[in-house]
Amino acid sequence: MSDYCTTLIVPGLHGSGPDHWQTWWQARDRNACRIELDDWERPDLARWSDSLRAELRLSRGDVWIVAHSFGCLAALNVAQEDGFRIGGLFLVGAADPDKFGVAAQLPERLDIPSVLVGSRTDPWLDFGKTRRWAARLGSRFVDLGDAGHINTESGFGPWQAGFDLFADFRREVEIARLSEALI
Repeated sequence: MSDYCTTLIVPGLHGSGPDHWQTWWQARDRNACRIELDDWERPDLARWSDSLRAELRLSRGDVWIVAHSFGCLAALNVAQEDGFRIGGLFLVGAADPDKFGVAAQLPERLDIPSVLVGSRTDPWLDFGKTRRWAARLGSRFVDLGDAGHINTESGFGPWQAGFDLFADFRREVEIARLSEALI
């Protein structure tokens, strides 16, 4: 990670290929970087979290994390210990932590701003469970309706609306922090 990286992209399984919205976002945002893994096919929470922590430690300021699927679980795991380095979490189409046996390794509540974007038809996390996770974490919940796993297979290429949602979230948090600093 270089000094300019202020947005860190954390893909899910298979690394969010060339047509995935995360790849498009990374190309559009000159301050975006992606964590690097040698094996995107094996969901290993410790290894993914270690890669994310290594990137965060190279940063000089707040880093905004944009995570998808299993990447959301790694982002949550890291936020427990290294949240002070994270400006906010933007979690999209989170994978079910119980499916991977990692729920106990995730926080009960987040101390940093977060948004959890979910779908009513996501095969990787039941909609009711998505809503409960958002409430448990203290995350703002965004319901995309019938959107599958919010990936290429469910019709999400560039996803401009999501890019705008993230920009709005980031702006709201930064304005709130400036307001608090002035008080």
